[in-house]
Order: sequence, then structure tokens, then C-alpha cells
Amino acid sequence: MNNFVFYSPTEFVFGKATEAQTGALTKKYNARKAMIVYGGGSIIRSGLLQRVEDSLKAAGVEYIKLGGVQPNPTDPKVYEGIELARREGVDFMLPVGGGSVIDTAKAIAAGVPYDGDFWDFYIGKAKVTQALKIGVVLTIPAAGSEGSGNTVITKLDGLHKLSLRAPELLRPVFAVMNPELTYTLPSYQTACGIADMMVHIMERYFTNTPDVEISDRLCEGTLLAIIKEAYRVKQNPENYEARANIMWCGTIAHNGTCGVGCEEDWASHFLEHEVSAIYDVTHGAGLAVIVPAWMTFMAEHNPKKIAQFANRVFGVPESEDLEEMALAGVSRLKHFFKYMGLPVTFRELGIENPDIDLLVKKLHENKGELVGNYVKLNREYSREIFELACGK
Repeated sequence: MNNFVFYSPTEFVFGKATEAQTGALTKKYNARKAMIVYGGGSIIRSGLLQRVEDSLKAAGVEYIKLGGVQPNPTDPKVYEGIELARREGVDFMLPVGGGSVIDTAKAIAAGVPYDGDFWDFYIGKAKVTQALKIGVVLTIPAAGSEGSGNTVITKLDGLHKLSLRAPELLRPVFAVMNPELTYTLPSYQTACGIADMMVHIMERYFTNTPDVEISDRLCEGTLLAIIKEAYRVKQNPENYEARANIMWCGTIAHNGTCGVGCEEDWASHFLEHEVSAIYDVTHGAGLAVIVPAWMTFMAEHNPKKIAQFANRVFGVPESEDLEEMALAGVSRLKHFFKYMGLPVTFRELGIENPDIDLLVKKLHENKGELVGNYVKLNREYSREIFELACGK
């Protein structure tokens, strides 16, 4: 096990009707004026936005609103938010929604006190040294952004989709999590969220770091829980216990718990970021296509941990032939994704003829000549994985 620092200060307020506590929590963290960040009209139609506003008023916290955040969030909304926050004297960000909304709010939080272009943080030109505080009301369990210090934004000029990690400053101070708010999520969106949280765990699980038994078991147990609850929520979307377990799994998957002591990989996410940046597909659906392709490649090049995953998570019998075990695990993972209604090839994702040359070019332009850690991917390797994702 490697040396590590684990820092996860977020206060999680979980359960039914917890959104009513949003104002008091915002006040607790010394907000004077908050910016509510949200996406489309669903939180307006459901009455959630009004309940959040009412709780802020009751707590005596001023607020303004910034709506219209789109999936795969882009830089124009961040610039708009930074300008508005500065003009209005905002000192607290309050995203109400899923990962795209939270990531946008985090980018604004980092950008407001910074004299330069917020994009400097994403390209490594500058380091986040101060940021506005962030509190979250979560409506979509998927990205895990409610418990992480990470944010992903796409710059439209050049379609660069990049992540920023600043756990000391961009972890939310609180996250309100009411599983009832997820009852009305479309089954496809629920499935995409499940794929995203599973892959957050797998990026940490597929490591060459030896003797990380506790991390392995945390990863495997959480994956087993997600799969079990996914079947339950598929059969009954208003099963509170299933929704609650999935919502908490999404947080555990990405708050750092599952990766302590491990060298993490993240190649699958980087591969998918190029797909969703260029083709604007849902991130979780893109991962359902890319990850089995990545695992198939790894079955030949480094099968040990893929075979262990196959055995411990999907019940593939142990065998001396690790590649065969690994491929059987990939097959069972794809079967699960298909049951949940997810694509497992580019064609099923709606991309008939992916521009693999462009995908490879953008990946290595953004992430360097070698990508990931489990097996470092050069251009030839990443091309092979994109080709495997075609299902040919």
C-alpha cells in the first residue's frame, strides 16, 4: 500500500425531505449571498427549486440564480457565472442538480477570486489557491461530484474536455441527498449514473499497487451493492431503499474512500472524455462502451486484476487462464450494461463511424503521449481500444 493523505470534510445530510435544511446549512457555513446553479426545468416543475429558495429565505440568506447548465458542461456558462457572481457579490455556490451543475459551480467557485482565465487551472497553467465555498443539493446520483474535489469542463474552442482536481478547496462543505428526488429520473439516466459510479470505482480498483486488500474489498463490495440495487430499481423505480443505496454508492465511489493507497488509472475516463466532447453523448453511456473495450485490451496485456474483478464481482470461476477469466468477466459486465438499457458499442451509442484518428489525436494532445497507469497507453494502444469499442 502506498502512502496517502485522505481528506474528505463534506457534511452529508441524507434522507427524506432533507432539502428543507439547505438554508440552515448554507447559513451554518457563513454564506451571505448564494448563487443557485441549476440545469433545465425539472427542478422548477418538481417544486424543488422553490423549496430550496424558501429555505434560504427562512435562514436569511440572500441568493441569485443561474440556470441553463447543459450536460457535458462548457466554458461559456462558467464565464457567465463568474461575471454574475462578481457583479452581485456572491460568496457561496449552491448547485442544485447532478454532476454537470456541480462541476460548473466548482469552476465558477475557483474562477471568481482568480485574476486570470479560469481555464488556466484546467491546463495546469495555474493552481487553485482560493475558491468560494460550495454546498450541494443532489438530484442525480452518478458523478460523485457532491463528495469530490474534482470538476470536468469542456472548452468549446477546440473541444478540450479536461478535469481539475483541487480537493482542499473544491470539495463541497455540505451535500444534501434526498433519494426521493431521484424517483422520476428516466431509466436511461439512472442507468448512465450507475455506469459512471461503477467506473469511478474501477478506475481505482484496476491498479498495479500490491497488497491493497482493504481498498480491493471496499471496491468489490460497493460494486456488488450497486449491481444488486440496480436490478431492484430497474424493477421498481420508486423503491426508496434501492434509490437510497444507489445514491450513497455514487458518493462512496468518488470521494476517495475506494482508492486510498493505490496508484489509480483513469485511462477509461480520459478515453471517454474525447468521445463525449466530440459527439456530445451522455458520459455514463460513453463509459459503458469504452470500459469493456479497455478491459478486453487489458485481458491480453495485464489480465491479473481484470480476472480478479471477474471472479469476485461477477462470479467467474477461478482458472489458471487469467485472460480467459478476464474476458468472461467482460462478457458478464456487458450483459449487465445491456440489461440496464445501456449501449456497449459505438453503433449502439449512436455513432456509426467514429473518427478514431481524431479521438486518438485529441486524447494524446490533451493527456500526453502516455495515458493511464494500469498499462500506459501509447497512440497505438489507445487506437486499438477505440477500435474494440466499435464491436467489430
